[in-house]
Amino acid sequence: MTHKTPHPDHDRGLEFDLKMLSRRRTLGLFFGAGTMAALAACTPSGTTNGSTTTAATSPPAAGSASGTASASGAATPSSTVTRAIAECGAEIPDETAGPFPGDGSNGPNVLKASGVVRSDITSSFNGASTRSEGVPLTFTLTLLDNANGCKALAGAAVYVWHCDRDGRYSIYDSGLEGENFLRGVQEADANGQVTFTTVFPGAYNGRWPHIHFEVFESMSNATSAGQILKVSQIALTEAACTDAYAAPGYEVSRQNFPNTPLARDNVFGDDGGIYQLATMSGSAADGYTASLNVTI
Repeated sequence: MTHKTPHPDHDRGLEFDLKMLSRRRTLGLFFGAGTMAALAACTPSGTTNGSTTTAATSPPAAGSASGTASASGAATPSSTVTRAIAECGAEIPDETAGPFPGDGSNGPNVLKASGVVRSDITSSFNGASTRSEGVPLTFTLTLLDNANGCKALAGAAVYVWHCDRDGRYSIYDSGLEGENFLRGVQEADANGQVTFTTVFPGAYNGRWPHIHFEVFESMSNATSAGQILKVSQIALTEAACTDAYAAPGYEVSRQNFPNTPLARDNVFGDDGGIYQLATMSGSAADGYTASLNVTI
């Protein structure tokens, strides 16, 4: 399978439409004129050639008091409004798991395979050992219980998966049927956080660069492919993608990336990924970090 054409889309149906209506009404009630202006400053923007910082969409990295410094020394504006909404104002949107979940809903089920519980997902496991190469990426999800005052969801479990630097998915794409790299499960700590080490995902036609994830109530539910609390996706920032795809090995992604802007993405395009755009910092040379609050 190649990715010269978009991956299959899915009809998300009436339930999705109703959720979208509810989200837009929430935004309309939440934003005053001043708040909307602040949010407008957080929409995706381009980057100058050679920049190693994130776009203006990105709030500061976890633990940082301000935005990431740009190549010129200026601080990148933080997305305070966006982050506040994501933390306590609204749940992260439900999204399609796509055609390559590997969770038993569409073919093989890696959740029941030995070795799937891990933080470093760069290599295959359970009898396979191929390592996926690319720009290093470490990302952290913070799980928050919206119905309980945004309390951390300690003990929940997260299954993540994404494509390689050429836009291919293990298990499904031609030549990768025996591989399961870039997939793994972690249990949330006392702060509701899970952290994964991986490589920067590639770009393929029809989608903005992203990472899929499913949230389960517990590790036992995750590894037995039990009830899922949330299915959603992480959107990567424009500046980080532009920088990463300039690195050697990302030639296919560099060619594909301009073909599907965020505004035309079939998942994030409806609201610009406001609830799903990660906070990112770093560079292709040194690796990237990303974080996202996931309100459930």
